Amino acid sequence: MNEKKKFRVLLAKPRGFCAGVTRAIEIVERCLEYYEHPVYVRHEIVHNRHVVENLHNQGAVFVDELTEIPDGALTIFSAHGVPKNVVDEADRRGLPVVDATCPLVSRVHKEGQKHAAEGREIVMIGHAGHPEVEGTLGQIPGRVHLVSTPEDVARLEIQDPGQVAYVTQTTLSVDDTRAIIRALKERFPAIHGPDVKDICYATQNRQSAVREIAKDADLLLVVGARNSSNSNRLREIGAQMGKPSYLIDDASDLDPVWLEGASCIGVTAGASAPESLVQALVERLQDFGEIEVLELEGVEEQTQFKLPRLLQEEERRRSIA
Repeated sequence: MNEKKKFRVLLAKPRGFCAGVTRAIEIVERCLEYYEHPVYVRHEIVHNRHVVENLHNQGAVFVDELTEIPDGALTIFSAHGVPKNVVDEADRRGLPVVDATCPLVSRVHKEGQKHAAEGREIVMIGHAGHPEVEGTLGQIPGRVHLVSTPEDVARLEIQDPGQVAYVTQTTLSVDDTRAIIRALKERFPAIHGPDVKDICYATQNRQSAVREIAKDADLLLVVGARNSSNSNRLREIGAQMGKPSYLIDDASDLDPVWLEGASCIGVTAGASAPESLVQALVERLQDFGEIEVLELEGVEEQTQFKLPRLLQEEERRRSIA
């Protein structure tokens, strides 16, 4: 009789939900609790099918555009943020809006708007088509140049090289962003902008944790959605460290072939992935052998973001009633 295979499973810390995602989900749940259904959400509240399906089952209706929302219906903007023309259209229609934009994304909007008001041309570091990028581009007045690689920087056509600033998508790879910022500073020595350390704290923490587990792991599994930027970056970091790395939506995506020759498996989750999906993956791994689960030491995230004022006031009103 063959001896059962043994695996070590290293869990990254931190992993999964960040404060912005937790806040966005709570906003939808509070709106479903406090107000008449249905509640409409423009785009996925966060990039995770399981989260969206769970909220849909509670009564949330997810739409692509405001034109799909009936007059007078409560409307929620996703955690990624929206362009100003969407905000203006909601105002024009008189839609009651609850904005679930992550406060760190809102901070990027404000930085870009401040630089634009001071007469600077703006460069945004990010990925074309990502909702956060589209929202930020639409929040900053005037022309905004989008770059994704150092090579893009060389092709920039800036009117006044002495009046340039940059902002960044919050979910990028710190290493990739560092290279682009370096290229920007070399070409435009007077450029204004945040340091790499000002990229979203949760993005940095999860990337650092992945680097730690990838040192010992033979295989890296990242739980997260295919359209999740931060989840894709985690998988890329594992691959860059020379480890077979896979992004999976949930445990059902696990291919047993990946486990061949692996004795130590690293597991993490993108900032939009629930911890329940990580635990389901750990249970699935037990089907292929005896596992020892170890959670690495890591940053204890204490960040919490306040709910929008409308929900805070509703909460106070209900506590008094």
